[in-house]
Amino acid sequence: MAKRSAPEVNAGSMADIAFLLLIFFLVTTTIETNSGISTKLPPKLENQEPPPPIKEKNIFTVLVNMNDQLLVEDQLMDVKDLRKAAMDFLDNGGGQGDEACTYCRGNKNPSSSDNPEKAVISLRNDRETSYKVYIAVQNELVAAYNELRERERQRLYPNEVSYAQMEAEFNAARTDQARKDELKPKMEKLQELFPRKLSEAEPKKN
Repeated sequence: MAKRSAPEVNAGSMADIAFLLLIFFLVTTTIETNSGISTKLPPKLENQEPPPPIKEKNIFTVLVNMNDQLLVEDQLMDVKDLRKAAMDFLDNGGGQGDEACTYCRGNKNPSSSDNPEKAVISLRNDRETSYKVYIAVQNELVAAYNELRERERQRLYPNEVSYAQMEAEFNAARTDQARKDELKPKMEKLQELFPRKLSEAEPKKN
């Protein structure tokens, strides 16, 4: 009895099908944009005048030493307490006259910051500080600004989404331009009330 040959499968069009599928997924897939760290360096200006001196009381000093110990204003502190300490400093509102803060709800301590516009947080790390602690400290300081901005969002824009959602929505690639145009002035207003003035000093040399 003659041996029957197995039928062959025509695979000639498989490459074309795979190519069409690739084009389909490229066209229909939404690619999210990672905004990364939102800190921006100031532009380099020629003949720039030196900045005016900053009063000592308007500087909130945060130091992380080589043993991953956190020192805030030369006092040991747990990372979990850093956010509240930073918020108390930023929201103090101790200024008088032209430097008074009308929306601050702090203790108005004359020995602490005058207003959020003048308040600067100075962060310094040791060269042997662990990356984990460095990120944790950064997150708490940024969260202090965001919580105060969220408080003002509730006061000024009670019908809007939270500040964190506003920021995420504004930076998302899928958000339409009309929505971004709506969010931009609101976010700029909140950022103006509590501007992020986080200065990172050069790590200490051992």
